[in-house]
Amino acid sequence: MDREQAWNLLCEYTKSDSLRRHALAVEACVTAYARKFQEDEAKWSVTALLHDFDYEMHPEAPDHPMKGEPILAERGVDPEIRRAILSHANYSGVARESMLEKTLFACDELAGFLTACSYVKPGRSIHEVETKGVRKKLKDKAFARSVSRDDITNGAEAMGVDLDQHIEFCIEAMKSRASELGLAGTPPSATGAG
Repeated sequence: MDREQAWNLLCEYTKSDSLRRHALAVEACVTAYARKFQEDEAKWSVTALLHDFDYEMHPEAPDHPMKGEPILAERGVDPEIRRAILSHANYSGVARESMLEKTLFACDELAGFLTACSYVKPGRSIHEVETKGVRKKLKDKAFARSVSRDDITNGAEAMGVDLDQHIEFCIEAMKSRASELGLAGTPPSATGAG
């Protein structure tokens, strides 16, 4: 399955723009790591795009992603990709072993958190988000309370990357696709500030 097919499958099952943008944000981060690690960008892209494709149908654990996996199998999605998608759910019983599995998990919650951080900036832009501010928001349990701080911390640790470096890396990856993610806002330099 190529990226276009994965996007079409995502859109077939996911009608929410915010969930589609989440998939794109995770894809931005995961494919940036694929480049860094010299891995298969196409495979990592498809994995990221499809990781939550069944969420609107099955928003409750343990249905997501377990009930979505047979649909992916039926559509001919690579077993390695399906395993990575299953492994991103802590309750699936599928251990995260490959770098793809670890990276998907590490980027999933963080991409959502960085999006939330963007939305509270004056320009609603990822260009305004800085690692120091993200770390401060992570300590605020009331902010984006549905995002698991443990998953963010444990994800970076499992990848063997420093949390601050992981945050910075994902911010940069998302900046490169800010318009597509709905996070372009007005870059600070365009407003005359900073």
